Amino acid sequence: MRLVFAGTPAVAVPSLDAIAASRHELVAVLTRPDAPAGRGRHLVRSPAGAWADEHGVEVLTPARPREPEFQERLRQLAPDCVPVVAYGALVPPSALEIPKHGWVNLHFSLLPAWRGAAPVQHAVLHGDEVTGASVFELEAGLDTGPVYGTLTEEIRPADTSGDLLGRLADAGAGLLVAVLDAIEAGTARAHPQPADGVSLAPKVTVDDARVRWNDPAFAVDRRIRACTPAPGAFTTFRNERVKLGPVHPIANGPSLPPGDLAVERAQVLVGTATTPVALGEVRAAGKKAMPATDWARGLRIQPGERFE
Repeated sequence: MRLVFAGTPAVAVPSLDAIAASRHELVAVLTRPDAPAGRGRHLVRSPAGAWADEHGVEVLTPARPREPEFQERLRQLAPDCVPVVAYGALVPPSALEIPKHGWVNLHFSLLPAWRGAAPVQHAVLHGDEVTGASVFELEAGLDTGPVYGTLTEEIRPADTSGDLLGRLADAGAGLLVAVLDAIEAGTARAHPQPADGVSLAPKVTVDDARVRWNDPAFAVDRRIRACTPAPGAFTTFRNERVKLGPVHPIANGPSLPPGDLAVERAQVLVGTATTPVALGEVRAAGKKAMPATDWARGLRIQPGERFE
């Protein structure tokens, strides 16, 4: 089939690689417009767009998919299907109707669970033991379309969102190509999502990433892992924001009030509503990430100091 791929971040690249290695013809990549990045705020191509440039594939970067000029170009390209992985913009019905076989979206959850922008982060945050990926037919609703196929993935105890998303992106690329093969062969069957089990996964905000030390240790652990690597879990110390890497709950540690710090020879503990957690990496404002013991030693933390 002739394909136009829609995707933006690095998580879309494994699917681009898989499609390029398949029997299908990739005629263009649709991605979000170049965006300012880095200290110089220079415009930077998205990872999917950069992949297309490297492979000599046409790149489409409309501000919005409803733009008539974009839709006219899509008609000229005449794709049979538009596979989607984390494109990042709502697609209007007028664009959905252009490809013969519609738009099929690789979503990183077992739908109808965790519909929305951040399914992996919410699965980790809420302590799910199993998640997965779904390929479904894109429609006007938020991740509501009928599902062509799924795969499952165990969430490991120490998984960050980055770890889990990486595995799902690699496995999901194979699922997406298998669905495209089945659509071409006429054997694909999309099944409506069940009405039960719907949950929403809105974008994780900076406020969501603030650690709540009054939560139990398991909830503190989940929040930090869910926000790693983005947007990055943080707390406040001496009136400055401090980013935190994954922590380690300590089952038999000393009793510490929530947020209180205890600097030991080999670890730095923080109190929660239950048992303390041992800090992993810490990154103070303007500094590189470092082991918590080095951070604490450099600041000469005093007894009674705490995270806010």
